Amino acid sequence: MIRVGLVGLGVIGEFYRAAITARPDMCLAAVCDLRPDLLEGYESARYTDHRRMLAEAGLDAVVVTVPNDAHAAVCRDALAAGVAVCVEKPLATTLFDAVALDQLARAVRRPLFTAFHRRYNDNLRSLLSRVDHPIRHVTVRYLERIEDHVGVDAWYLDPVRCGGGCVADNGPNAFDLVRSFLGDVAVTGVEIVRTGGVDRQAVVALRASSGATARVELDWSFPGEVKDVRIESADGTVRRADLLAGHPGFKQSLKHEYRGVVADFAALVRTGGSASGDGLAALELVESCYRAESRVTRA
Repeated sequence: MIRVGLVGLGVIGEFYRAAITARPDMCLAAVCDLRPDLLEGYESARYTDHRRMLAEAGLDAVVVTVPNDAHAAVCRDALAAGVAVCVEKPLATTLFDAVALDQLARAVRRPLFTAFHRRYNDNLRSLLSRVDHPIRHVTVRYLERIEDHVGVDAWYLDPVRCGGGCVADNGPNAFDLVRSFLGDVAVTGVEIVRTGGVDRQAVVALRASSGATARVELDWSFPGEVKDVRIESADGTVRRADLLAGHPGFKQSLKHEYRGVVADFAALVRTGGSASGDGLAALELVESCYRAESRVTRA
């Protein structure tokens, strides 16, 4: 039985709670949040200080869903305590902190797993299985009105706590989808629109070493929700995946996606090792977007 602590009980925490408690090999042994009212209703040991939880709860693993700017500190404390870590994307708000976490995870020989829930989407996996020719171009759209999604987590709209906006927060999921088809890619162009310092829209161009290209469209001001992937193969075939299809209701697709996240994390906890490479790669692309924009602005 893997004893898990859940740090952060906001919008995404509930999906982890459901996925963990549904597994016969995992136990939600402790929960932690700075807001005592969010601890109500949990039968697990309850804490408002994650360091005390790490010291007292006898955990094998933690899931970290705190605001983005707190990822590095909580992950660092958990790894230092010898506990395996699953952290929501982004791994950290800076590549410097992410590299330091990766080095620590390797030093203590504990898993550091970044959760990219969209890679577990059933429609996405079906599309992956149907692509049988070299790919010419990938388009990923990640469009939503962010205010409809944050719930109690108002930090999303604070550019410091979030790390920027749609590029920092939705970008890693979208970039991970591109990398699922093309492998490593580099940013070749970016356009970002901000309101109040927060990225509200962005278009990012990418290229793989094969010559294949990609376009990522991000929008936090979209009236509704669109999450989809379009693949153009070298033979001209076009295939699509609507990540929300077959999952009616608000955020319903997340239920099966987080079951996939937790299943992979459980396997990693059992086998050991580090798995932070994908988290680092996504954060490198986020920072590349901001650097590219800065170069254009200076020019």
